[in-house]
Amino acid sequence: MKKKSTIRKAFCLLLPLMLLFSSLPPAAIASNQIRLVLDGKDVTASAVPVIENGRTLVPVRFISEQTGATVTWNDASQTVTVAKGGKTALVRIGSRLVAYNDGSVYNLSDVEPKIINKLTYVPLRLIGNALGIKVSWDERTNSVNVDSRQTADITPFFPVSITAPAVNATITGETTVRISLPETLKEQTKAIKLLLLDRNTGKGFVVAAAQPSATALTYLPKVEDKGPKLLVAALYDGNGAFIGGDVLPVNIDVIPQVTLTGINASAAVSSSVALSQTANFLTPYVQYVFARQDNGKVTTVDQQDPQGTYTWAPTLEQNGVYTVKVVAWDGNGNTYESNGVDVTVAVDRQLSLTGVSAGATVNKPVNLLANRNFNVSETQYVVKDVNTGAETILATIPYGQYTWFPGPEFAGDKELLVRVKDTRGDTYASSPVKVKVDGTPKVLLQGIGPQQVVTGTTALSVRSNVQPESVSYVLTNTATGATRTVAAAAELTASYAPAQADGAAMAVQAVMTYQGKKIYSEKVSFKLYRGTVYGPKAIVAKDQFLGLATGLAKTSASKTGMSSTLQVAQAILETGWGQSVPVDKYSGKLSNNLFGIKGTGPAGSVTSSTWEVYNGVSYTVDAAFRAYGSVGESWNDRNNLLLTASRYEPFRAVMYDSTLGAWAIKRAGYATDPLYPIKLLNIIKQYNLLALDEVGI
Repeated sequence: MKKKSTIRKAFCLLLPLMLLFSSLPPAAIASNQIRLVLDGKDVTASAVPVIENGRTLVPVRFISEQTGATVTWNDASQTVTVAKGGKTALVRIGSRLVAYNDGSVYNLSDVEPKIINKLTYVPLRLIGNALGIKVSWDERTNSVNVDSRQTADITPFFPVSITAPAVNATITGETTVRISLPETLKEQTKAIKLLLLDRNTGKGFVVAAAQPSATALTYLPKVEDKGPKLLVAALYDGNGAFIGGDVLPVNIDVIPQVTLTGINASAAVSSSVALSQTANFLTPYVQYVFARQDNGKVTTVDQQDPQGTYTWAPTLEQNGVYTVKVVAWDGNGNTYESNGVDVTVAVDRQLSLTGVSAGATVNKPVNLLANRNFNVSETQYVVKDVNTGAETILATIPYGQYTWFPGPEFAGDKELLVRVKDTRGDTYASSPVKVKVDGTPKVLLQGIGPQQVVTGTTALSVRSNVQPESVSYVLTNTATGATRTVAAAAELTASYAPAQADGAAMAVQAVMTYQGKKIYSEKVSFKLYRGTVYGPKAIVAKDQFLGLATGLAKTSASKTGMSSTLQVAQAILETGWGQSVPVDKYSGKLSNNLFGIKGTGPAGSVTSSTWEVYNGVSYTVDAAFRAYGSVGESWNDRNNLLLTASRYEPFRAVMYDSTLGAWAIKRAGYATDPLYPIKLLNIIKQYNLLALDEVGI
């Protein structure tokens, strides 16, 4: 037992797969030379062992042919096949995957076969497995002993095994893949990945990942993965180095099945319902279909999150009996629908006023809105005097919100309500909301917001709850205290053109005359800048960006396991193919900030513009955006956020897959755009980015 242990720990030796009949130069031979003994004869001079990274490597064609085996090289696939006595072994340069006996048995080597000085090398144990002969190590004589007269069985390189499903099992849907490994190896393991590989190419994709303590992974197949495949359970240490694994040949044959969940047949829907779906395959998106049985009208909600929920909130007009289905797509664009679920929609009429709360004091503009679950042809917003009962119609519009800025005539205790007319002409009113109206005359400045950077002529205006007699705008140089007044035109607007005396730090205030009294708006401080303003720049030429992003994504993926495909798609979407990267608007300094992250970065920050809203009007202000010494720093910083922030933990669980990751990152709140995942998936499909996630072992 001690001798076998020595073989495992000292070597996991590489034996030869010799392509050409030449010998290694003396420089390739280790100073502490290992002897190669074949059937009792020292053949070191003809097949020189090499030490590389602590492993012993030996060229193979010589040994194979000396023991009666044939060696075939396939240049196109970079594979070598060793055959003897009805047994075969196929290895691929740069891959740990080994196929024995025409693919009836698969194994993982601890080191990839490689070419050194035009010779191909494989692990010692692999030679024994391939030829079915005994290979041993003699520590006393520092010798590799190959004895073709003694037979040996195929011996795995690692004490890891996939215990379920069974060998050559047919996978038709979600499957639990169970792994067995010793505690000593489990302690070294920091990540477990499940790979699905093509048997012919040895390439494929990561299809599941789990924490180091896991002994089972859940695999949800894709319809388009149909055919004979290999499931590989791969273990990695804290540095991302492969430390063990096992291979299981399987067949993928998904007969697509989709089930609508969240609602039961014959259910009575009286309010909103959260719908979802389960499928026995991985789908990029789903749609929900609602077919009304009495008139055949069909309503479809497209491209929804397949792992999320869709809230169905039927309106009063939709009362009736419906057949509800969910439709799922596969990666080839084919669709599969669930069985229909018949339900009865019976919602009660709902109408309420939003925009104010009971007991509030109204002293600024409020946005009133009718919250309803039925269609209307007319909407009236009404204020009612609590004491007299007198009503005033504030606005009559077809539908939508109304902004109310009550003046002195509404001061006091009031009730607000909304009254609507439905499409049949019937009228309904909401319950009243009691409020207290301030009514004090007020004026609000519009056109310049707090800390806005003004670079040229700017239009100024006001909003008031009374009819002004006149309006003027007072500009103040906050450094000197000097003021000047710009009178408003008849429409109470004015054009502010920066004067020579105006300084970098300014303030503006609207002054309104009402009933002979002056009423002042809030004084708003702003910045005045007369120099050159720099806008976003391209980081590289547009046709070079894909190459740049791909290199960064693949480097990151090798360290983190985050999908290269998803990273590149996000970079394309968020930077406009690298053509819109923030710069310092005052100096032109390039930020190298590919993802618009605010704050201070390794190279400080740049000042760029961002949007704010003041008194109902959007305007730009300065904001600090992180600056980086390189785009690589920006890439890593953004990925570090996704890898460490607690809100992205659900994303990290599926980040190996571009489809699952696109939806998970949206659910985590990365983007507010509801179409963000769809845009990513469209980019991936349009530019064939899925190939970036292809891996081997």
